[in-house]
Amino acid sequence: MNFQQSELTQQVAQSAKDFANQHIRPFLMDWDESQEFPLHVFKELGTLGMMGVLVPEQYGGTGLGYFEYSAIIQEIAKVCGSVGLSLAAHNSLCTGHILSFGNETQKHKYLPKLATAEYIGAWGLTEPNTGSDAGNMKTVAVKEGDNWRINGAKSWITHGKSGDVAVVICRTGEPRAKNNSTAFIVDRNTPGFTAGKKENKLGMRASETAEMIFDNCIISDENRLGEVGDGFKQAMKILDGGRISIAALSLGIAKGAYEASVKYSKERRQFDQPISNFQAIAFKLADMATKIECAELLINQACDLKMKGLPMTKESAMAKYYASEIAVEISTDAVQIFGGYGYTKDFPVEKFYRDSKLCTIGEGTSEIHRMVIARELLKD
Repeated sequence: MNFQQSELTQQVAQSAKDFANQHIRPFLMDWDESQEFPLHVFKELGTLGMMGVLVPEQYGGTGLGYFEYSAIIQEIAKVCGSVGLSLAAHNSLCTGHILSFGNETQKHKYLPKLATAEYIGAWGLTEPNTGSDAGNMKTVAVKEGDNWRINGAKSWITHGKSGDVAVVICRTGEPRAKNNSTAFIVDRNTPGFTAGKKENKLGMRASETAEMIFDNCIISDENRLGEVGDGFKQAMKILDGGRISIAALSLGIAKGAYEASVKYSKERRQFDQPISNFQAIAFKLADMATKIECAELLINQACDLKMKGLPMTKESAMAKYYASEIAVEISTDAVQIFGGYGYTKDFPVEKFYRDSKLCTIGEGTSEIHRMVIARELLKD
């Protein structure tokens, strides 16, 4: 693996950084306070090609790789975790699922609109009573001639209310049976498909999280993704790549908190000198920087394997698990370095602190990722 960032990756990262500073930074606290989902920002990201980073040009996307994708998410998340989260969910989950498992008709119908943010995508696996226990899902799709009738609800869905199209994993077999779920594309204007409660969250408040409700929602079999019974297998493959995006999101938050801490520690003076001169602060910064480097190496390893088409379940799980945990640790230390100021909304680190925790929960908890890593390690 080449440890040197390519010129293309550097250019893409700089574009994302410039966009974040101009279009996100001045407004992020207003969005956070009001829980506004800034749809216009994602439309603008779409014009820059950042809503279809991995989508090939033939389907209207940018056709870039995972290194560029990771760099974009990191630069956005260094400024605002909420926008970074929505960017990651749109690219990796809904768009990524159709790209990976859709037929040519489905790809040509949906990918150009998703890649330009004409459509915002949602992805539904989690349910109120089946978080990590996805094999016991209650959202059911029943075959009726050439159609499917969907009933149930999905919870904690990014863009569950504003999404124009959703990929939904439904149970099509018996509970806990093998190969008991199937993936479907459901358009927002489909009768019986509505949005439920929008969650009032601790952090990531400008990233919309809501229920999706299906009440006798009838869709054509043409909206089925892949074979009947392959839904859970597809979801697990999508989450392998999705872990890279959440790891990048976590790393961006960690970098944002770290960079704010370095700047503040040089400016804040106590006892007639910058507080960065004190070992207690300097050692915290040293630990932060070391953790960030470790997380970056894990993410780059996962990106490298993904780009080569090699197995990377263990590596992506390690990257997501470690990066999300250190994001929480670094943002916590950042608040400590800022002291009382860090506890106020006049300074940026309290938001990094609130946003970081979601990274250890979303798209698989840290505990689930430990299980995934252990299972891969102990394979015969």
